[in-house]
Amino acid sequence: MDMEQARFNMIEQQIRPCSVLDDTVLQTMASIPREVFAPEALASLAYADIEVPLDHDQSMMFPRIEGRMLQELEISIDDECLEVGTGSGYVTACMANMSKHVDSIDIHDDFIQAAEKKLAMVNISNFNLETKNALTDLNQEKKYDAIAVTGSIPEYMPLFEQLLKPGGRLFIVVGGKPVAHAMKVELTADGHFIRTSLFETELKLLEGLQKKSDFIF
Repeated sequence: MDMEQARFNMIEQQIRPCSVLDDTVLQTMASIPREVFAPEALASLAYADIEVPLDHDQSMMFPRIEGRMLQELEISIDDECLEVGTGSGYVTACMANMSKHVDSIDIHDDFIQAAEKKLAMVNISNFNLETKNALTDLNQEKKYDAIAVTGSIPEYMPLFEQLLKPGGRLFIVVGGKPVAHAMKVELTADGHFIRTSLFETELKLLEGLQKKSDFIF
């Protein structure tokens, strides 16, 4: 299979038609080999318009949703970023390519170990990966310019927006089946949060929620 052609087709047939027109996002997704991050047996599906299955009943996001998320986060080269849900490591790679540094956490240690190796394979080093539960283990003192939450939450909660720097942006999906919606949250320079509903979509529930049933939203 011609992976370069498949990557080009993903950009032209999935990403652009989903209103992703930011040059930095398009160049990033065109340059990072997504097949490296897909499970080896499913590498041929890396550029398909599907959620490529991962272990632990997880999956890679639709490429078009990844593109929209990266565009909404408006990541710049001086940004400090946080990714909640490392998964395959592909989004980590994209965010690292666009920013100064990425902290990425996942509840599954095997995801963290595999992602670290794959990021090294594509010569990305400006990241830190840790095995953590986002609901209980995050450092509330550290603040970020851009935060990507790659799993959905059933109801909105302020946990992640509290980690934004002034001017920072958060992408998160709220709701469950059959309909959830993507949100962008921005913290203004004077300390106000602007919460915008972007589009309907669906993501698997952020892991850790079901393990913390007494968590108060």
